[in-house]
Amino acid sequence: MSNRAAHLSRSTRTGRTEPTAGQDALVRDVMLRHPKTLSAQSSVDEARAALCDDHVHMVLLTEGDRLVGTVVRADLPRTTQECGPVLPWSRLQGRTVQPQATANFVHELLIERGLRRLAVIDGDGALLGLMCLKRTRTGFCSDDDVESRTRTRDQTDARPDRDHGSEVRKSPPSA
Repeated sequence: MSNRAAHLSRSTRTGRTEPTAGQDALVRDVMLRHPKTLSAQSSVDEARAALCDDHVHMVLLTEGDRLVGTVVRADLPRTTQECGPVLPWSRLQGRTVQPQATANFVHELLIERGLRRLAVIDGDGALLGLMCLKRTRTGFCSDDDVESRTRTRDQTDARPDRDHGSEVRKSPPSA
């Protein structure tokens, strides 16, 4: 079995699976350290609302510091009548990676699977971060990229209301 296959089977068997700083860069060195999360008690509607942000590709569901589920758009029920808890619609297998994996391995894995996000967890299931493949698929988003995008969005969203001279602010996405 190749090293890549061995690593893949280890990471998926356990349910665990910025810029790319070179072949030797580790996930722990390039991951987003402050990913947005939702409580494991969140509803399908809350997850759906979080996924309305085109930068949110995966909702991370947590209980305390533990990652207990992940949800992508395709996981959610097709009808909006399903409005109960989102946790039963979530999964972990194939959507996580451990911090000691190489960034190069994760990049190849995401490209191979057609994904853009993997949650980073430790051996006990604690959420450590998020690997976020850029839209160009040439590297990973950094905390600075996310912060800059948030600042730009906040400046764009806070604009004068022409009719009343007051400031209109859009609510930020919840995840």
